[in-house]
Amino acid sequence: MSDAILTTQSAAALLKAAVASRQPIAPLRERLALTSPEAAYAVQEVNTQAWLAEGRRLVGRKIGLTSLAVQAQLGVDQPDFGMLFADMAVGDGEVVALNRLIQPKVEAEVALVIGRDLTHERHTYADLIRATEYALPAIEIVDSRIEKWNIRFVDTVADNASSGLFVLGGRPVKLSDLDLTACAMEMKRGEEVVSRGNGRACLGSPLNAAIWLADVMVRCGRPLQAGDIVLTGALGPMVAVTEPGRFDVRIDGLGTVSALFA
Repeated sequence: MSDAILTTQSAAALLKAAVASRQPIAPLRERLALTSPEAAYAVQEVNTQAWLAEGRRLVGRKIGLTSLAVQAQLGVDQPDFGMLFADMAVGDGEVVALNRLIQPKVEAEVALVIGRDLTHERHTYADLIRATEYALPAIEIVDSRIEKWNIRFVDTVADNASSGLFVLGGRPVKLSDLDLTACAMEMKRGEEVVSRGNGRACLGSPLNAAIWLADVMVRCGRPLQAGDIVLTGALGPMVAVTEPGRFDVRIDGLGTVSALFA
């Protein structure tokens, strides 16, 4: 099957099977009949619909590729998005079994929890600030169903934007109490600092990423709604999880959040 041309349905089936078996597959980009961003999102949507039909609950979205350096690496000029389901949520400091994932990495992010539907064709800062109920520190545990993270834009988009799990901190903070552009982030593995960054690393501000997402979701016919969680994108370099251990993230103004692997 590795040499066969994949349709939208067959590519989605391969990815869905990889999620279930936790066995990675070869890259899709050279095997898809169409390799446009629209074709990749069509693959993602097939599996989104299948998972919803199976009873998974959609609770938000994640934004990926918010680093200009990563966009250049993948040959694109825009972020991407994936779906967040309730069974992807992990409690702050809750143990995650490594065998639950294939090749996990962690990145620190700002999560926004939406309090009002965002349904405009084009949103402003004012729209987004008014609609955001609060922010939380977050760790996204990204994972790829593509062997050795050998991905390009088509691969990661089709693969639900390389989503895995996510951890939210437990202390909500109003946007009026934050400077999301300047907020500094530090991630430690044990006592070692493994990633640093700030809000500017995320498209200049996490709010820029969230506005991009809100607009795109309206065009896709799946607008952000009250209660949705938005993972706005990495504040610093992602870090591979290669063995059991603990990752602690501190974001200025938001506090701390931890992920524990065993």
